[in-house]
Amino acid sequence: MSAQMPSAPPSRLRTAALAPIGDEGRIELVESRIVQAISVGAFTEGERLPSETELSALLGVAVVTVREALSGLRHRGLIETRRGRNGGSFVRPSHGSVEEVNARALQAMPRVALADLAVHYEAVCCACAEYACQRATSGEIDVVAAVIERARDLDRIAWRRRVTEIQLELAALSQSVRLTTEHVRVQTEFTPLLALQDLDAQARASTQEALMAQIRATRARDIDAARSAIRESVRASTRWLVGLRTELIAAPHETDLRGTLEARRREG
Repeated sequence: MSAQMPSAPPSRLRTAALAPIGDEGRIELVESRIVQAISVGAFTEGERLPSETELSALLGVAVVTVREALSGLRHRGLIETRRGRNGGSFVRPSHGSVEEVNARALQAMPRVALADLAVHYEAVCCACAEYACQRATSGEIDVVAAVIERARDLDRIAWRRRVTEIQLELAALSQSVRLTTEHVRVQTEFTPLLALQDLDAQARASTQEALMAQIRATRARDIDAARSAIRESVRASTRWLVGLRTELIAAPHETDLRGTLEARRREG
């Protein structure tokens, strides 16, 4: 089996990140969905986004709604528009701006909603892990283990993208299309918040070790150990996010929010 990560994860990410919004389609929701797609690595720095028409069809909203959303993202400095034959909207190298957007989303999220999202994520991940323990082959596990080990030396932005891919691959080892699809959907929603935790080097190390523990448990067919690794990691991440949310609420102004994030970056 090839030691290269399959190309499927980004496609799964894009499908989930750009799933139809439907009747709730508003400019703010379209902006949020595109920011999520950038945060989870479905679109990387310098990459071209789908056209306005393509986004309209993917998200199930009017072209004018997409156009207004893209204008808002340009104003925030998250994307840039280039004219000409090879033009379009491209992701700018502005990870700090993405972090600010995600921090504001965390700040505005009720604590009970954050806890509920974490419970959902934990339940889906544990279900995937249980079936992965029963169905994954040794070769498949070896591929994922090698990739997570190499991720240690990546910078935090590349590390998050790689970790997200690995989490999706671990879910796919369940060989359940429904579970994997739900995992992708909830991860697309939760990862932009989890990425804020990457400002903390110790938290990144803990996440890395939890994934390694999950892989070891999967190899040993130990369902309880796999579930335990996920449960402890998700709950630790949730506590971290609750702490950051408390800080952000205490610093409501834009300059205060940026100062809080900058302090976290220095610490990490």
